[in-house]
Amino acid sequence: MATAPASLVFCSPPVAHIPLLDRIGPVAAAGFDAISLQPGDVWELEERGMSAQEIAARIADTGLTVAEVDCAANWMPRHETAGSSDPSLTELLRSLTAARVVETAARIGARSVVAIDLSPSPPTLDEAAEGFARLCDLADAHGLKAHIEFLPVSAIRSLGDAWAIVEAAGRANGGLTIDAWHFFRSGSTLAELAAIPGERIHTIQLCDAPAAPAADLWAELMTARLLPGEGALDLPGLIRTLDAIGSTAPFGTEVFNTRQTSQPLDQIARDWAGATRAALAQARGNA
Repeated sequence: MATAPASLVFCSPPVAHIPLLDRIGPVAAAGFDAISLQPGDVWELEERGMSAQEIAARIADTGLTVAEVDCAANWMPRHETAGSSDPSLTELLRSLTAARVVETAARIGARSVVAIDLSPSPPTLDEAAEGFARLCDLADAHGLKAHIEFLPVSAIRSLGDAWAIVEAAGRANGGLTIDAWHFFRSGSTLAELAAIPGERIHTIQLCDAPAAPAADLWAELMTARLLPGEGALDLPGLIRTLDAIGSTAPFGTEVFNTRQTSQPLDQIARDWAGATRAALAQARGNA
């Protein structure tokens, strides 16, 4: 089922340690309309004998839809050989092939797939565009969208980098993920965003952060993001710009913070939903 434009999405990666079937009830109860999944959420249950149809039915029973599967990380030839200092991370990234992730998204009834590039150096535009075009074609065969999520700590570091790839790929179902932390920490600007057609924004992820970045951006990314409204990022400007360009992409919440390790999921979900709805209302003059 497609995610409606007004949907509020719970982005699962920060709570991936909580089994999917234990996750969906509290997320729905907090007022979210949809949930993003990681491929492993589905693969783990399938390995235990549950079919994708059964998983999708359990999710639907709570009233949730599946927004996107996050993420494909092996969609260029370079990804087959790229490594890191962490062998387990390397193995995981290589397992997240375009075909496998798209097929998983299709089985589970997702709306779209996310693409990231954690290889150690930036790809050429031709290489990235060719790989992303292939991912888009695989997704399109199942009626899905595909979108690049740029990260300032990755090989595709900024809005400009990601948008150049999307344009060069030339696929109608290809677009962008706009994550607030990645957007502002990468030095991307609202003027750049304002020049992009709203229909090419496929998903949005909100969080907040202090005005000054931490010395270790990776650590801040994974452990110290804040709820919308707790930090100093220009979330009102970001939301208003997205509205102004006609984006109808669902707004999601994705907050990696170590304080959540001691919090029950129902509290996390309520906090995320409340903070995100307040940020949207404030930006739109409804607070």
